[in-house]
Amino acid sequence: MQLPITIDCAILRAAQRIYRDYCVFHPKHNKRPYGIAIDRQSKRGQLIFRENPVLLPGESFVSTNQFEVKIN
Repeated sequence: MQLPITIDCAILRAAQRIYRDYCVFHPKHNKRPYGIAIDRQSKRGQLIFRENPVLLPGESFVSTNQFEVKIN
């Protein structure tokens, strides 16, 4: 049994914002990111397109399954 992973709300909001911006500015990209690596202090993030990301010491990883929203 897998336990749910809790994520800081500010990190989750930052990930949603970064992903929403990606979807808005790149609507024709068929490549779906696996998730986002986010710096816990600055809340800046980088889209991750591979399954096993390498994170820096101050980063958290949020998978797209945890925050994906439908954007029209």
